[in-house]
Amino acid sequence: MNIDATFWVAISFFIFVGVIFYFKVPQKINKSLDESIKKIKEEIENAEKLKDEAKNILSEHESKISKSKNEINLMMQKAKNELEKNIIKTNEEFHSAIENRKKIAEEKIKQLKTQAIKDVKNSSVKIAVQAVETIIKNSIDKKKLDKIYISSIEETKKILKNKSI
Repeated sequence: MNIDATFWVAISFFIFVGVIFYFKVPQKINKSLDESIKKIKEEIENAEKLKDEAKNILSEHESKISKSKNEINLMMQKAKNELEKNIIKTNEEFHSAIENRKKIAEEKIKQLKTQAIKDVKNSSVKIAVQAVETIIKNSIDKKKLDKIYISSIEETKKILKNKSI
């Protein structure tokens, strides 16, 4: 029998395979692969749990944001309504104040008109009394009285015209 290098390579291969099976290397490799697979599955489950938690947190924050937007819209609407009410109220107060001032001004005008009429009447009475006094003082004859009467009437008319203007 001729023993060559191929024979010894084959023998060493079988010894090597035998040593590998003796020390249960395939079971250890299988066990380490199973453990790695188990760790990877746990990590995937943890990642899925974290993903679900992130989705829940995201949905909570989105709902909070939408609630906040709704509250802001309500607050803005309330502020707008209050502003409109305040504008209407201020406008009404302004109009009532103007109306009151208008009434006061009209009353003052009436009072001034009444006072002016009284002043004109008093002035005309004074002028008439003065004219009568002048007539009586100067009443010597009828012609002079007529002249004085006519001139005092014209003078009274002039004075009344000047007072009324």
